[in-house]
Amino acid sequence: MTMTSEEVITLIDEEGVEHDFTVLDILEVDGTEYAILIPVDDEEQEDEVVIFKFTEDDEGNEILVEIEDDEWEKVADAWQEKVGREH
Repeated sequence: MTMTSEEVITLIDEEGVEHDFTVLDILEVDGTEYAILIPVDDEEQEDEVVIFKFTEDDEGNEILVEIEDDEWEKVADAWQEKVGREH
């Protein structure tokens, strides 16, 4: 997916509620792409990083989906390692 860092995207949850996120990074881990996001207007969770996996829906449209805890840990570790190398 073509997203750039610091881009703000809007995701719609299962209940139809819109949520804005800033794209921190797009990261590939084990051949799968993930979006590293932070909520835009959630002051209570300003340090919270959200990770979604890129996949396709039944119609071939690229979508972002939630991931399980073990997958989250693997991607978070890879992202922290990448960020550490860049600084």
